[in-house]
Amino acid sequence: MLELHQKQELQQKLSPQQIQYIKLLQLNTLDLEQRIKDEMAENPLLEEGVEDEEIESREEAETEQEMENELETDDPEDEEFDLDELLNNPDDLYGYKANPNRGDEDDEYRRQMRASTSLAEELNDQLSLLNLDEKESLIADQIIGSIDEDGYLRREVESIIDDILFNQNVEVTEEDVEQVLKQVQSLDPAGIAARDLQECLLIQLRRMPADIEGRDLAIEMLEEHYKAFTMKHFGKLKKRMGIDDRALKTAFDLIQQRLDPKPGEGTFSEETNYITPDFTVRYVDGDFIITLNGQNAPDIRISRHYRRMLEKMKAEQESEEETSSVDKETKSFLKNKFESARWFINSINQRRHTMTLVMDAIVQLQEDFFRYGEGHLKPMILQDVADIIDMDISTVSRVVNGKYVQTEFGVYELKYFFSEGLETVDGEEVSNKEVKAILQQIVDDEDKTDPMSDQALADKLEERGFKIARRTVSKYRKQLGIPVARLRKEIVLEEDES
Repeated sequence: MLELHQKQELQQKLSPQQIQYIKLLQLNTLDLEQRIKDEMAENPLLEEGVEDEEIESREEAETEQEMENELETDDPEDEEFDLDELLNNPDDLYGYKANPNRGDEDDEYRRQMRASTSLAEELNDQLSLLNLDEKESLIADQIIGSIDEDGYLRREVESIIDDILFNQNVEVTEEDVEQVLKQVQSLDPAGIAARDLQECLLIQLRRMPADIEGRDLAIEMLEEHYKAFTMKHFGKLKKRMGIDDRALKTAFDLIQQRLDPKPGEGTFSEETNYITPDFTVRYVDGDFIITLNGQNAPDIRISRHYRRMLEKMKAEQESEEETSSVDKETKSFLKNKFESARWFINSINQRRHTMTLVMDAIVQLQEDFFRYGEGHLKPMILQDVADIIDMDISTVSRVVNGKYVQTEFGVYELKYFFSEGLETVDGEEVSNKEVKAILQQIVDDEDKTDPMSDQALADKLEERGFKIARRTVSKYRKQLGIPVARLRKEIVLEEDES
């Protein structure tokens, strides 16, 4: 039996403009630059450029309400443009522009491009020196293409053989691959294409001159006593290898200080290894100066060429010409692109306004940090900022994610300023990041011949006024990348202690 039911519900839907604003809000400075370039490529009504003083003064007089005025959105097939209103309204076509706060003269915040090649390109350039035949070159190309970003070859030899057969219809053997792999491993950087850490370190050691002190012992230790080496069982190593503390320390130091466990990370592309701050914060004469960095984002405005086209359309409309040089389809195209351009520019302006509000609120809440630096961070959560700027917590989260600020004490990710609070024995609330910094200092200053356990670290923190459980100390230690006590143990000679 069919039944009818009536239900009332409230739904919230975002307009296309709101969605565009949200997406722009999530972008950092460099991504925004690319997004603007993409939009300019798609919308011919947008062009790069800065307006003259007359137009800029007119923009300053525009009200927020005027910025939100939109063209009518009736069916474009049935409507006629009010060109006079379109051309002469306060939202002047080519007066509309987005200037994402170009910042000041500090060139240090510009994106510095490094002319470089990828790791694969560098390795391929070196292949020409190996005099490989056609089949060996195919194998070498497959090996290089399979190397991970950190420089390791983690693919099985069988998989490489299968790929060559499938892609090139060439049969190769495991012996063929192993032979070419050794030649690839002879390339720079040393240790490249190793299958594990042990092989990576051994490749680098064997390429060192034989007369380097500790080299032979280091090779023996890695080849025959690798597990004891990774566990830092110094007593076992000395007994098995028949050496004293000095010889063991020399070999250990050679491995730890001269070898690279991730040889591939020494090669950078222009897209990585650079951070462009989205904000700068300075403390000048008792006031904070907050700047939104936009040096990489071009100024955009409505195209003057299309303004002239619209002016021509207006003139023809006023003269009541029966035949217009611009057809209805072109008029509809211009209208849609004009609306799109205006929405995009407004979204950029709104993004800039929201990001500045968030950064200003963070500075208010973390004023001591921006004045004095690390050691003065206060507990702060996203809701604290949302309450100050009267916006949703999700908006704050979008602004904070992936954004950086240049301070007088270095560059920090905005997420750094958010942390939970811990109460000291005196009842004072401090940021858990400050506690982590103290924990790091304690570990740095500990006796390296007898590192402290997590419980001992908790006791040390309690002596400084922080009563923290051992499991919490263990969690913080892992977050800081500090290994367990056994792996922090080092060989210290008597003269090093004096």
